[in-house]
Amino acid sequence: MGKDIVVIKGLTKDYSLGKTKVNALKKLDLTIKQGEFVALSGVSGSGKSTLLNIIGCLDQMTSGEVIINGQSIAKLKDKELDKLRLYTFGFVFQSFNLLSVLSVEENVALPLSLLKDISKKEKAERVAYFVEKVGLDKYKKHKPYELSGGQCQRVAIARALVTKPQIVLADEPTANLDKGTGTEIVDIMQKINKEEGTAFIFSTHDSKIVDRASRVCFMEDGLIKQEEYR
Repeated sequence: MGKDIVVIKGLTKDYSLGKTKVNALKKLDLTIKQGEFVALSGVSGSGKSTLLNIIGCLDQMTSGEVIINGQSIAKLKDKELDKLRLYTFGFVFQSFNLLSVLSVEENVALPLSLLKDISKKEKAERVAYFVEKVGLDKYKKHKPYELSGGQCQRVAIARALVTKPQIVLADEPTANLDKGTGTEIVDIMQKINKEEGTAFIFSTHDSKIVDRASRVCFMEDGLIKQEEYR
């Protein structure tokens, strides 16, 4: 296992619901190493998605420290956070978030439109590589409405990987899929984890992901109550 790429110390997140304060995360500590395949598991409301969103710089913490690749995200300006999200993270969600007017390869290519430091040729090569990796080479000209749910999630995975991120954050990625298709999706992500060395952090209820994870963090009431290494 490689270096520490995510270090979280004393992380808290509070929400206000009317006059009530909700403690979503409570002085949570967590370290993720390069190349890990980690599942955050727990009932709804345990803090899994909140933790994932803060790691991915999609939400702000109330207090504590989150360090990504040696950078404390609380000290970063908006442009620096944008750059960190673009180059360090890939995102996969339970709703595929594909653009219906674009083909498979055009959807996969979208994040690359923001990268100014790679050539048009390399962008095309990356798209072709990851479309093939998720088994959709024959469907690259298809639109999302011509695909099954599992195929759409494969597109979302390829899109998350095309920038070659160090970390993929996946929030309930199999929730909208049947059991067989969900297993195929987990197979793809685990294969990419091993071949590319990409770290995966999941928020999930799915036993298929929990059973395959190299580490499971069981969350309850905004805290990691137990960790198991597999």
